Amino acid sequence: LIMSPAMWKWTCLVSHLLLSTTVSPLSRQQPLHPKRPFITFTGDQAEGNFNHLVVDERTGHIYLGAVNRIYKLSNDLKVLVTHQTGPDDDNPKCYPPRIVQTCNEPLTLTNNINKVLLIDYKENRLLACGSLYQGICKLLRLDDLFKLGEPFHKKEHYLSGVNDSGSVFGVIVSYSNMDDKLFIATAVDGKPEYFPTISSRKLTKNSEADGMFAYVFHDEFVASMIKIPSDTFTIIPDFDIYYIYGFSSGNFVYFLTLQPEMISPPGSTTKEQVYTSKLVRLCKEDTAFNSYVEVPIGCEKNGVEYRLLQAAYLSKAGAILARSLDVGPEDDILFTVFSKGQKRKMKSLDESALCIFVLKKINDRIKDRLQSCYRGEGTLDLAWLKVKDIPCSSALLTIDDNFCGLDMNAPLGVSSMVRGLPIFTEDGDRMTSVIAYVYKNHSLAFVGTKSGKLKK
Repeated sequence: LIMSPAMWKWTCLVSHLLLSTTVSPLSRQQPLHPKRPFITFTGDQAEGNFNHLVVDERTGHIYLGAVNRIYKLSNDLKVLVTHQTGPDDDNPKCYPPRIVQTCNEPLTLTNNINKVLLIDYKENRLLACGSLYQGICKLLRLDDLFKLGEPFHKKEHYLSGVNDSGSVFGVIVSYSNMDDKLFIATAVDGKPEYFPTISSRKLTKNSEADGMFAYVFHDEFVASMIKIPSDTFTIIPDFDIYYIYGFSSGNFVYFLTLQPEMISPPGSTTKEQVYTSKLVRLCKEDTAFNSYVEVPIGCEKNGVEYRLLQAAYLSKAGAILARSLDVGPEDDILFTVFSKGQKRKMKSLDESALCIFVLKKINDRIKDRLQSCYRGEGTLDLAWLKVKDIPCSSALLTIDDNFCGLDMNAPLGVSSMVRGLPIFTEDGDRMTSVIAYVYKNHSLAFVGTKSGKLKK
């Protein structure tokens, strides 16, 4: 969740309410008194904003990623442990960082902005990635935030040079009989030669193992990554893919993105830059990333287009919502927040909409697109490939719900937008974050707004 400092108070409150609902059976029979004060936590204001929050679903402990700090809090927001991550001498122009080789750029005391915060349940550790040194990650023991490892000697250890806390998203895929994987998606900040925009990395059991964060597969021709072609920047100089949310479901990993695109407005001979929200899907087991597909998503209500993705959250449908959507109560539902229009990524309009998507319907659209492309129909249709008219190649094969691609017809784009179902709009106080869960067959959504208000 990416929010202003004021909004973190309601975020911590929501975390507490959800924990009270899901962890403590007694609290279900004890409704909150309407005048009960909010439970809040305020960090060291001199250090700057909080960046990320994760909750240990087993213990209820809360981990906060902040500027120069990682906090471990109890479920009533008492500080249990603090781990310092910065500041340190650095320069964003140093690549590799000066901790690997001497850098001729002037070094200054630089804050470490938390960019990724994930719990690795199987190994009982916290993955905390920051903005220092081109984005290196620490592995911290959950109990006391003791540093278990901090790999920084290989190029694979530097995940992203961008300093924005909302520019990187990671998803851990866990296995019972082998090492876990980390899917990491990041803005590349004009450095496509250094950083893949999406990759899958090894999460070894030993936090100090030589292979930690190495690509799952890498040879001379193929690797577990997607890189933006350098030619793309000749068309859109400030091109980047911004990752808003990520999750795993079934056999796939998904990322929700915002990316610039050049379009020709109706009746115009010139092109203009807009932003398009897209869902990206990859197979968990695809080591060559031949399964990469992206599909545009958006929302419309009363003729108003909401196309700039602000936030998203994966939940289940629940029995009541499922009936109205004609799906099962355990089907995955994406709750999304979009702001109006497509043109202002950095200064989104205040008009916004809360919309829902049935994940199965998005997957059906992707399957239709894969089937048509493997019949040789159309082109790959990816906006960030300079050559947009690469034709689809025909191949005789059956494409089912779990098809993971071949070394052809990839990466692939879906041209037609999948529209979400608008369920709430806000015209004055832009919605900026969302969380949802099922309670007594009802789907509940908590939405945070630009001004720091909480809507249930």
